[in-house]
Amino acid sequence: MFDQIRKILEMIRFSHTIFALPFAMLAAVMAWNVADHRGEMVPFRLLHLVGLVVCMVFARSAAMAFNRIADRHIDAENPRTSQRHLPSGQLSLNSVILFTALTSLGFIGSTCFFLPNWLPMKLSGPVLVILFVYSLTKRFTFLAHFWLGLSLMLAPLAAWIAIRGDIILQNPADLAPPMVMGLSVLFWVAGFDILYACQDFDFDKQANLKSVPVRFGILGALRIAAVSHAFMVLLLLLLPATSFLGGPDLELGLIYWVGIVALALLLLYEHSLVNPDNLDRVNMAFFNVNAVVSVGLFVVVTLDLLI
Repeated sequence: MFDQIRKILEMIRFSHTIFALPFAMLAAVMAWNVADHRGEMVPFRLLHLVGLVVCMVFARSAAMAFNRIADRHIDAENPRTSQRHLPSGQLSLNSVILFTALTSLGFIGSTCFFLPNWLPMKLSGPVLVILFVYSLTKRFTFLAHFWLGLSLMLAPLAAWIAIRGDIILQNPADLAPPMVMGLSVLFWVAGFDILYACQDFDFDKQANLKSVPVRFGILGALRIAAVSHAFMVLLLLLLPATSFLGGPDLELGLIYWVGIVALALLLLYEHSLVNPDNLDRVNMAFFNVNAVVSVGLFVVVTLDLLI
């Protein structure tokens, strides 16, 4: 049993939760440290913190497991992915289907942490639909990378809604900060997923799968990834100005601005690692740099808000 659990956690790349979880936690820190339209603060609740972590783990696990189910035949034909757990027979299809069902129910059930705020439970179904549809998008659109970005964009939005549900119903402009943060996540994820997809350019073209590299070539894809990351930085620069949209004033200061400059330099370094003639360092750019980006942004904004 423990061996099966280990294989399932390997299959869904459980350690990669670090890409999305910091943005949910970041939105939570913002939600607890920013006054609403009445000038009141939302009190910190440990139950809500636990709920956010549990929801994130269940939602991402369900999405990754469904992705492995949907892509199992494609993975079997791709030399890079043929040794994944389903195509190689390390896990049975039924066990992964059962895991997907249980984690989906776990996600829906864990929204009870936020009651009497019913918004998370009401929105849990649509959230799962968005997460699951991503696995099908590369069959019909080259914008699949941006759908993945949309999926991770839900992390800060969902955390904010879970903590400030009543405030949002009274003042929809309260959603401005997590919306801008979420859009920055969308472009960040789309950018690095385009870089990652360059590895499968030949296979995707042969298998008639849709992607930015297939549509625009590897050089064009690298440029689109760079533009996406430029949009991420631009949106983060606009984050402190969301009060002009009627949202709360984040009062971000020097630590935040220094952090954004460092993040921009880190993204430039990421793109310097990859060029059309050498894709050997894509994995280093994908995993190492982006883990620093997500955790680093969480630390910078948290320090700025608290200090």
